[in-house]
Amino acid sequence: MDSAFLPGAGRPSRRALLLAAAAPWAARAATPAARFPQKPVTLVVPYAAGGGTDIVGRLLAQKLGDRWGQSVLVDNRTGANGVIGTAHVAKSPPDGYTLLLVVGSHALNPVLMKTLPYDTLSAFTPITNVAVSPMVLVVASKGSYKTLPDLLTAARKEELGVGNSEGQTRLTGELVRQAAGLKTVEVAYKGGAPMMVDIIGGHLPMGYTSVLTALPHVQAGNMRVLGVAARERLAVFPDAMTFAEAGVPGVESLSWYGMFGPAGLPAALVEQINADLRAVCNEPAVAGQLRDQGAQLVLSSPAELDRFVRSEAAKWATVAQRGNIKPE
Repeated sequence: MDSAFLPGAGRPSRRALLLAAAAPWAARAATPAARFPQKPVTLVVPYAAGGGTDIVGRLLAQKLGDRWGQSVLVDNRTGANGVIGTAHVAKSPPDGYTLLLVVGSHALNPVLMKTLPYDTLSAFTPITNVAVSPMVLVVASKGSYKTLPDLLTAARKEELGVGNSEGQTRLTGELVRQAAGLKTVEVAYKGGAPMMVDIIGGHLPMGYTSVLTALPHVQAGNMRVLGVAARERLAVFPDAMTFAEAGVPGVESLSWYGMFGPAGLPAALVEQINADLRAVCNEPAVAGQLRDQGAQLVLSSPAELDRFVRSEAAKWATVAQRGNIKPE
């Protein structure tokens, strides 16, 4: 101990006074003050509440909050196919307290939109690709098409309308049209719900949608899934063929759940969030719920997510170019 602090040592020295003033800060630095998080975290889901991404986001938020001992608040900042909320995260401090959960449209927006308020490939720090779920081809259960080969054969002979409700359904339809040589004509909808109504009612022959959107209609007996835009069949729709099984290889369209932070998120923080997400997603309840929704856990490394987003952006840019689809 410095003699200046001993009884009878006289007036404390300047050095002792400086040490005394710095002591509380030094003690705070030696404790887990840098441990993350120290306050509530916001998870921005830039899509409507109640949708597939919102369901997954709230599940992850709850489990991360339990693990961290801090609230993880879901913020549904909707608009412009996810651009509004995504732009908010791009401008947020890279401290881990504002995170982003997006789906496949994140990589499609640069293809379909003339301008964005951020650079998709550089304005964010990849954390992990949580899970993937393929797009599926659906028809009315009472319709005339019972198998994927039946439908593909008919669509090669005559023009058939195919519904699209957003960027990924549109580009998935274009990808299949190119790969299978179909005569399909796209029919645009403002949302997945009205498209489902028209398919079930027999007003539209087919459409592409997510597993989560199709699932309740299939369970109700109103809709049938004929095709899966993935390399393997889905457990939730075991009778639905992959396009490769129907003689059309190379058709893969994945709705993926990627978590990001703003650009510049420290590597140590990225590593921690990635590890914590792996831990909560490997809990049986979480893994089971994602599986029941037709999603397959991926839990990639940050570098793998970065490569995946870049490859997706390049793939869909090529599909759009070949289909003469212009950004709007």
